[in-house]
Amino acid sequence: MGDAVVLCVGLVCLDIINVVDQYPLEDSDTRCVSQRWQRGGNASNSCSVLSLLGTNTSFMGSISPGPVSDFIVADLRRLCVGSELVWVEGSTPVACCVVCPMNGTRTVVLHDTNLPDVSLEDFSKIDLRQFHWIHFEGRNASEQTRMIQYVALWNASVPEEDHITVSVEIEKTREELYVLFNMADVVFVSKDVAQSLGFESARSAVTGLYPRVRPGCTLICAWAELGADANKDGVLFHSPAFPPEKLIDTLGAGDTFNAAVIHTLSTGTSGLQEALLFGCCVAGAKCGFQGYEEIAQKFGPKSDQT
Repeated sequence: MGDAVVLCVGLVCLDIINVVDQYPLEDSDTRCVSQRWQRGGNASNSCSVLSLLGTNTSFMGSISPGPVSDFIVADLRRLCVGSELVWVEGSTPVACCVVCPMNGTRTVVLHDTNLPDVSLEDFSKIDLRQFHWIHFEGRNASEQTRMIQYVALWNASVPEEDHITVSVEIEKTREELYVLFNMADVVFVSKDVAQSLGFESARSAVTGLYPRVRPGCTLICAWAELGADANKDGVLFHSPAFPPEKLIDTLGAGDTFNAAVIHTLSTGTSGLQEALLFGCCVAGAKCGFQGYEEIAQKFGPKSDQT
């Protein structure tokens, strides 16, 4: 891949993570097993995993000056994630997360401070020559549509070997995001979105939703403990899940899956089946430990499993 970089565009926030023995009752006092600060946000998490897997990666998102952003910027540097940060006045979002390993749940309460998301104006200031893959966390779809069109114009102006692959994640059940289905080369659709649209499995989702994507697109849907499915031009792919021996922390498992798939596909050396298997394998392993650090040991460039 040389020095080419995967750029992820979306949310960064502070996650305050409380690990508990059992989910607390309402209006009760509960002691947690542990508490930690962690850089969060879908696109931000995927950047962490990509970097730990050995992919050159950079994050683009809105952030506001202050102690929370100081922590976030330091953590991006610590994990060797580049940044195309958009600095705005306001407050950086904070998410309070309750992780209950006994139930396998992670409950997130986000204080969304309504910082303006990355706009086309912001996006047009970056140098696209450094990127070979750009991943969008579906958020402000109207602006992201314009950004993807901007990339398409870039692709039309450069040789094919310099084209940028575009992927999008449609995770939230918001109708305005569904325009992104036909905007990208690779589309990740969440279980929640698939179920809201009437599908009861990943296989039925990637089959039934495929008419929404553009020809030649890869449509991918992960379905938690049932693994993941994909559809490319009517050819279907499946990977089982690979759960850990003991469930510890499912927070960010979906972001991990997305990153592992992008990591595999972006090398150009492996196919969609291998990408699905690797995505499920890394995401499953991640559920067996807190945070993301152990991904480098198990799957990074110096591990014996890559």
